[in-house]
Amino acid sequence: MRESRSLFALTPDPAGNQPAYRQIYQRLKDAILSGRLAPGARLPSARGLAAELQLARGTVEAAYQLLSSEGYAVGRGPAGTVVNPSLSPRPSGMPVPRTPTLRTGPGIPGPEVETVPPLFRMGLPALDAFPRKTWSRLAARCARSVSAPGLAYPHPSGRSTLRHAIAAHLNVARGIVCAPEQVFITAGYQGALGLVTHLLLTPGDAVWLEEPGYFFARDAFTLAGAKLVPVPVDKDGIDVDAGLRRAKGARFAVVTPSHQFPTGAALSLSRRLALLKWAAMEGAWIIEDDYDGELRYRGRPLPALKSLDKAGRVIHAGTFSKVLFPGLRTGYLVVPDSLVERFARAAALLHPAPSHLDQATIAAFMAEGHFARHIKRMRQLYQSRRDALAEALERTLGDTLVTQPPVGGMHFLARLPTGTDDSALAARAAARGLAPEPLSRSFVQRPATSGLLLGFTNIPEDAALAAARRLKGVIELR
Repeated sequence: MRESRSLFALTPDPAGNQPAYRQIYQRLKDAILSGRLAPGARLPSARGLAAELQLARGTVEAAYQLLSSEGYAVGRGPAGTVVNPSLSPRPSGMPVPRTPTLRTGPGIPGPEVETVPPLFRMGLPALDAFPRKTWSRLAARCARSVSAPGLAYPHPSGRSTLRHAIAAHLNVARGIVCAPEQVFITAGYQGALGLVTHLLLTPGDAVWLEEPGYFFARDAFTLAGAKLVPVPVDKDGIDVDAGLRRAKGARFAVVTPSHQFPTGAALSLSRRLALLKWAAMEGAWIIEDDYDGELRYRGRPLPALKSLDKAGRVIHAGTFSKVLFPGLRTGYLVVPDSLVERFARAAALLHPAPSHLDQATIAAFMAEGHFARHIKRMRQLYQSRRDALAEALERTLGDTLVTQPPVGGMHFLARLPTGTDDSALAARAAARGLAPEPLSRSFVQRPATSGLLLGFTNIPEDAALAAARRLKGVIELR
C-alpha cells in the first residue's frame, strides 16, 4: 500500500453515490478479501493517507474505524493499524464478495427480517413493549378515513395535525414555546441533518462536535464538507471554553445537552448559557439533538436548550425512533422564526415529509394521550431493565468493566481496561450475535480510553444475567 499507484487506487470518486470514507473503506476491504493486503500488513497512517489523497484526516480515520469495527483491521496504538492477523489468507483467484457491507447500529438497519434484536443493540426501544394493538387500530382508522385530498402529495413541511401535536407536546414536556409553523417533519434525525446542512452549511465551515459524540452527526457533516472541530466533553457536557479556543468563529455546534451521547452527561446551566451567548455573538447555529431527553429516570426530564434560546440560534431536533419505533423513520425540527420561510422552501425542493398515513397515525397517537402514557410506561420499564443489567454486569464482569447506571437514556457506557481494543472486541461480539458498540467509534481523534456502549432496553430483567454472561464469554476470549 506504500506505492503511489496503490494509494491512487484509494482516491474517492467525487461523483460517487457513497461518502468518501465509505469508498476508502470498501476498497481497502476488497483488497483484504482478495488477498492483495495480507493478514498483518500495515495500513498507511491516517495522517499520511489523508495528505496523499488531499482529504480530511477524519475521513480516513472513519474508514479505518469501520474496518476495525468489522474485524478487518486492528489498531496497534503507536504502531498504527494493521490487517487483522487472525484472518485467513484468501486463495488467489477467488472472487471478492460484493454483498452489502453496511454494518448495523443505531440508525443503521439490521437484516431484512430480524425476529429478536441482538443483545445490547443501541438506539432501539423495547419492541416487545410497544402497544401494537393500539397503533394498528389507529393506523387502520386513519387509512379508512383518507379523503381524496389525502391521496395527493402531502405538505412538504409535514401534516398540520402532527405539527400542532408536536408543538403542544414540546410546550408541556420540554419547555419549548413554538408555533406549529416552526415545526418541520423530517425523515428521522438523518433527514433533519440533511435539511440543515443543505440550507445553512457552506463547505469548509467549522463545526463544533462533541468529543466523544454521535458518529452519524459527524459523518453527515463530513459528507457535507464541513471542517470538524472536536470539542471535549466532561461531566458538565461540552467544554464551551475549549470550543472558543479551538474555533471561536465556527458556524455550528452540534450538541446533545439533555443526555450527552455517549457519556450520559447533562449540559450544566452555566455552559448552556455560555453556549447560547457564543452563538448569539458569533451568529452561529446550535443544533440540539434531543434524541432521548424524555427518558430520564431520576427527577423530571431536563428542559430543552431551546427553551432558553432568546436570540433564535437553536435548531431543535427530535425523533420518534427512540420513543416509538425506528421503522417510522420520522423526526422533526423546530427552527427559529427567522428560518421558517427558508426551511419551507427547502423542504419543498429537497426533503419531502414522510408518509402521510404514518404522520396521521402519530398525530392521533399523540392527540389521544397514548404518546404521553407510553413514555411514562417506558421510563418505568427501562429503569427496571437498567437496574437488572447493572446488577448482572457487576456480578459477572465487575473486575473488568467499570459501569455506572445512567440517569437517563437507553444505554450503558462500560469502560474497559487501558489498552483494550474495543473495536476488535465489538467485532468478536458481533460474530457471536451480540451488538455492543465500541466507544472509540464516537471519537474524531484517537481516544485515550476504550469502552463498550451497551443498550439495555430490549433485555428483560430475567434475561439480564444470561446476557452479561454471554458478554463475559466474548471479553474473556483470547
